[in-house]
Amino acid sequence: MNKTILITGSTDGIGKLTTLKLAKDGHSIYVHGRSKTKVLGLITELKEASKNNNIKGFVADFSDLKAVTKMAEQIKNEIPKIDVLINNAGVFKSNTSQNSQGLDIRMVVNYLAPYVLTNAILSIIKKSEAPRIINVSSAAQAPVSPAVLSGAEQESENNTYAQSKLALTMWSFHLAKQNKDITVIAVNPGSLLNTKMANEAYGQFWSPAEKGVTILYDLGTSEAYKNDTGKYFDNDKGEIKGNFSEAHPDAYNSEKNNSLIDLTNNVLTENGGL
Repeated sequence: MNKTILITGSTDGIGKLTTLKLAKDGHSIYVHGRSKTKVLGLITELKEASKNNNIKGFVADFSDLKAVTKMAEQIKNEIPKIDVLINNAGVFKSNTSQNSQGLDIRMVVNYLAPYVLTNAILSIIKKSEAPRIINVSSAAQAPVSPAVLSGAEQESENNTYAQSKLALTMWSFHLAKQNKDITVIAVNPGSLLNTKMANEAYGQFWSPAEKGVTILYDLGTSEAYKNDTGKYFDNDKGEIKGNFSEAHPDAYNSEKNNSLIDLTNNVLTENGGL
């Protein structure tokens, strides 16, 4: 069945490859990137490679929460419903460690931006008969520091990245509880896949990018996962394909989850993201 699918961070890495795989199935695809030139180039490339003309795109710099809000408004004006949202956009290394509002780039792009986008377009996601949200997390997960989340303190790239990915996972579980009609899954697509981000960060890779592509594709479209909401899939667990596993213990602590959501909303209110 043809689905309407939005995937963020589509111009590189597993985001781009997953988009191509989905486009070849004939789905209506909406891509996203921060560069208008790259987004337009990707749309042309995907149409030619997939023979699918139902491909459009949005441009927004996810380090700018106002740009994320603007993109959400465009989405609501242009798309009647979304069947699958894959929050794939992410950053590890960056030329600047903070955005213009003093928030850590990794925390903004990896957690706050998908939080803002998803909540803003939740109404059209709920119009789907079987809506699904896939949040791309990581094996790297560390307890979230309120000071780091709010921009009051800076920590290392590794630690802040891990905090942002645990925050994303905790919010995924919270979102699943709050919206029983939406399947929400957090996923580690695989550590050190052969992507631009991993190569820039570590100069090496462990597995081909296709390993991550396959699991994003499956979690987004396969009927096998329609009842697996509120879970964490770890693609490092298997040789070819992983399995559902335990995330960081904090993700199962309701008190910590609620505190995270309260703090997130406060940070966004103070920084114009809500």
